[in-house]
Amino acid sequence: MYFSGLAALLLTGAATVAHAGQAKRDASLPYNIFQGTNEQDSLVDDLSSQLDYTLSGGQPYPNPYMSERLGTTGPLLISSNNLIESLSHFVRERVPERTIHAKGGGAHGWFEVTTPVAANYSMADVFSEVGKRTPLTARFSTTAGDLGSADSVRDVRALAFKLRTEEGILDWVFVNQPSFWVRDPAKFPSAMHSQKRDPQTNVFNYNVHYISANNESIYMTMLTMSDAGTPYGFRYMSGWGVNTFRAVKTAESWVYIKYTVTSDQGIKNNTNSEAIVQAGENPDFGVQDLFDAIEAGDYPSWTVYWQIMTPEQAENFQYNIFDPTKEWPVEDVPLQEIGRITLVQNPTNFFAEIEQLGFSPASMPYGLEPSEDPVLQARLFAYNDAQRYRTGVNSKQLPINCPLNPVANFERDGAMAFNNQGKRPNFWSQQDTLGLAPRPYNDDNHTIWTGGAVMYLSTPTEADFDLPRTYWNGLSEQDQEHLIYNTIWHLGQATDLAIRTKQCKVFYHVNATLGEAIAKGVNVTL
Repeated sequence: MYFSGLAALLLTGAATVAHAGQAKRDASLPYNIFQGTNEQDSLVDDLSSQLDYTLSGGQPYPNPYMSERLGTTGPLLISSNNLIESLSHFVRERVPERTIHAKGGGAHGWFEVTTPVAANYSMADVFSEVGKRTPLTARFSTTAGDLGSADSVRDVRALAFKLRTEEGILDWVFVNQPSFWVRDPAKFPSAMHSQKRDPQTNVFNYNVHYISANNESIYMTMLTMSDAGTPYGFRYMSGWGVNTFRAVKTAESWVYIKYTVTSDQGIKNNTNSEAIVQAGENPDFGVQDLFDAIEAGDYPSWTVYWQIMTPEQAENFQYNIFDPTKEWPVEDVPLQEIGRITLVQNPTNFFAEIEQLGFSPASMPYGLEPSEDPVLQARLFAYNDAQRYRTGVNSKQLPINCPLNPVANFERDGAMAFNNQGKRPNFWSQQDTLGLAPRPYNDDNHTIWTGGAVMYLSTPTEADFDLPRTYWNGLSEQDQEHLIYNTIWHLGQATDLAIRTKQCKVFYHVNATLGEAIAKGVNVTL
């Protein structure tokens, strides 16, 4: 007994020493925490028939519909892991839908530089040479409706593009009209609330309280009430950036710019009646039309333009260039082509690639800068914050939002930290110092402001009616008739006579014929 016990101890000890030596050798091969995720990624294109059913932890399970219970007629057991896991995940499948732009579709493709124009005004590498391609993902959407709304409703459409440049993410956001609802950013929540469901009835309210009381929105109102407010899907509409940005070439050379993307498929709109029929027959027409076209090899594209203005020209321009309710007429500030966007690949998984996709106009590499446009300034914060709410503080680590170049900073932890930057210090350590890329230009003197901080709210002026009058006078007779008909159809559903009267007076101030025709159609006496 004694010998056998001693022998066992000696042999076990020898084994322990041998095991320790083996472990030491194995420890030289560090564990890769991404091994599991890499394995799951490698299976994405496998067919279901190639795999066996498992729980989320990878454990095999005999049948997805099976539960544990007492006998065949007794109660379920808390140990029924498959059932509990399935139900608990099911009720958490949705991230919060976007407050605006909830309904939409998207695809992948590239941006290709077609001219040297952008490189002449910006040092951003994405524009550096003609022919250079940058991968991107696009999303198209309505604005006011919720996730279940029809694609063909009368509404402003959004176009957004995430470019994965060698210098980080570049996000472009557009609407399908050259004007915006507001120039005072604090009005934006009210402008959107006014187009959503009534807090009492939970139905959409046609009493246009907001636009009748905020006349700077009249241009966008008229654009939305034209047939441009009901585009034929997403492929046949153009987009305008509405906000003013700056392009910087050197510390001494910079300009103001506005973006426009023009559909190479041409412009195609529904009439009001066609939009209603399309909403009933196929409420997902825009999403399906985009998907089907790409699947068939009919790849949609948009030509990208800049409008360019020097600081000196801006000082003497007819409108405040930081007012997004005003467009820059192309007769005064011509469009200059910089490139083309082409979409060639549909998403494999809509939720992962489109629903989790997030944009922010704050995402820009050096060579592009924001202007003092107050709506843009507010969007620089609000867009990123919306993604923090929807998909978490680490939303930029999601594969669809992740940049292609290295990310190194001190933003750590939080929910769903896929890449927590390893063992690097989470502060600016002087022992393991994070490098600093040189600032490529000094823009301290690009904009110099004088004056104190003030509480400010803009006041509508006669200038707010210039572009609406130009727009109305430039419409064909048929387009004028459609604008009148569309407005009567919508405004006529407003139950508040005072609101109908007030809005008709605004249209009358744009043009007497327009105002009188609408007033007659909605039973208002001016």
